[in-house]
Amino acid sequence: MIQPTPKLYFIVAILALLSWGLVRWNEEGDVAVKIAENSPDFFSTGYYKEQMNNEGLPENELLAETMQHYKFDGSTHLQKPVMTLYDSAGNAPWKIRADNGLMAADGENLQLIGQTSIHRDASKMNAELTINTYDLHVNLANNYAETAAWAEIISPPNVTSGTGMETIFVSPINLKLLSKVKGRYELK
Repeated sequence: MIQPTPKLYFIVAILALLSWGLVRWNEEGDVAVKIAENSPDFFSTGYYKEQMNNEGLPENELLAETMQHYKFDGSTHLQKPVMTLYDSAGNAPWKIRADNGLMAADGENLQLIGQTSIHRDASKMNAELTINTYDLHVNLANNYAETAAWAEIISPPNVTSGTGMETIFVSPINLKLLSKVKGRYELK
């Protein structure tokens, strides 16, 4: 049996301090990993993505000044996004612009944050149309958008505004203001 000596106590105390130091160092490393998990795993400037339909024709395009993808929740954060939605019926495409955007991990739900503008040029079948609003949610799978904010629909020379809006972008196109609707129409 080994007799406890002051030297043995000293060695055990040094080993205990080293073990405690290693545990503290390892815990600090875990914090650094947790912070890194919540940072972008990739990013892009001048981002561009095009999605095709089953016939190989463009269905939609997404442009943004910058894009940051977060692995933690799969979301994609966009600055100055421009979403273009194409209509297979041959109508002019819809262009949706916003200050910022957040694409959900499913790739189908786009939340446009801040001032948002939707525009469609005139075509043989449709008049020019511009919609100004804020905080628009777009479901790409259903070509559907909605907002609870104020919205203004401009089809020159007519202007209609209201609070809350639901929109379907494919034929038959459906624009619906939900409350406090006012309009100004010019007859020729």
